[in-house]
Amino acid sequence: MNQSASQRLQSVRGMNDILPPEAERWARLEAVAIACLEGYGYKPVRLPIVEPTPLFTRAIGEVTDIVEKEMYSFVDSLNGEELTLRPEGTAGCARAVIQHGLANQAAQRLYYLGPMFRHERPQKGRYRQFYQIGAEVFGLSGPDVDAELILLTRRLWRNLGLADMRLQLNSLGQPEERARHRADLIAYLEGFAAGLDEDARRRLHSNPLRILDSKNPQIQEICAGAPCLLDYLGAESLDHFVGLQRILWDAGIEFDVNPRLVRGLDYYNHGVFEWVTDSLGAQGTVCAGGRYDGLVAQLGGKPTPACGFALGVERLMALCAAHGGGMDAPSPPDVYLAHQGGAAGRLAVYAAETLRDAGVKVLLHCGGGSFKAQMKKADGAGAAFAVIIGDDEAADDTVQLKALRDAASGQRRVRVDALPGFIREYFFNNDTAKKENGHGGI
Repeated sequence: MNQSASQRLQSVRGMNDILPPEAERWARLEAVAIACLEGYGYKPVRLPIVEPTPLFTRAIGEVTDIVEKEMYSFVDSLNGEELTLRPEGTAGCARAVIQHGLANQAAQRLYYLGPMFRHERPQKGRYRQFYQIGAEVFGLSGPDVDAELILLTRRLWRNLGLADMRLQLNSLGQPEERARHRADLIAYLEGFAAGLDEDARRRLHSNPLRILDSKNPQIQEICAGAPCLLDYLGAESLDHFVGLQRILWDAGIEFDVNPRLVRGLDYYNHGVFEWVTDSLGAQGTVCAGGRYDGLVAQLGGKPTPACGFALGVERLMALCAAHGGGMDAPSPPDVYLAHQGGAAGRLAVYAAETLRDAGVKVLLHCGGGSFKAQMKKADGAGAAFAVIIGDDEAADDTVQLKALRDAASGQRRVRVDALPGFIREYFFNNDTAKKENGHGGI
């Protein structure tokens, strides 16, 4: 391949590389999220990125934007199977629950994280390959588990140091209630046909509920007088929605009931929710979810109540960056191990592994160079200490241990086997050292 051809090889538009140190910040956020999920009893599940296309057309709905315009679908050249890069995680999770008989067992609390794919116009906070963390519950029907999902996400915001998050709720009722509302909504909107934009006219008879979610100010004005789905809810749906609100009131969670809140996926019923912020411009929804009791049966399983949420990792990372939500640059290595000479190099590997066995983060110098150059790299790496090994040290299995952030601690010669204990007992009990390297002790 010639140079000009190689220069043209770049990532696909809307599918981004995540490099250090940003990738390390992502790992930290994911670790916080996983700890929060597992603290509520949720178990990890790993799902395929590619699924049969009919899974999404049946689950999401053929007249949704995702299915109509945004899916990356293709035909397998080997067997002719229609496949799609997953645009969301719930359908695949429901498919796995059915396929492996999990719906026949006890209630399932599951979580997953990874990339999703939608072919849409890339912009800030919206990409063609984007990442979600999702949680799904199967087998529980009461509003208590809906509330649990909201409580879990509130705790996650707290753990990330995020305060600018507002909760919105709505109920989509049950299919027969939506059908009555749908008929009246179509009749109402038909009276404003001349004022509907192209998108609203396209949706009018296929998916009119989505018109309520339009960002067009003219359409929003028309929808202000539209029939409200909450007025069509029967006793069971109202009891569920009021029960959810009551639990949130008792838990001290503030929320707004937003009758125009609809989800872009057809499988939702009963309560739906979104966590939104004013800090991300047009892409203000950070987390969204709700109940989807009919999905498992719709996909061929036995009727199973279910609910869940998904949050956008890119948007959450942007919030953390804007508000100092604890996703600072990762802590530097504890020790930079500098060495020079053949015997010193062999001892350096042994010393590094001995330290790592004790839980010390070690960056072992590679590539040769003078001690002066290596010490410059040690300082640049932000290491708290340098371990220095030359021919003299290698001859008697010792190292020079130098504190780089605490001049008062100086430099001393230490036997290599005593090195982990010496660091633990001496340096890591030093307040300055603990502050510099982020340790509370090994």
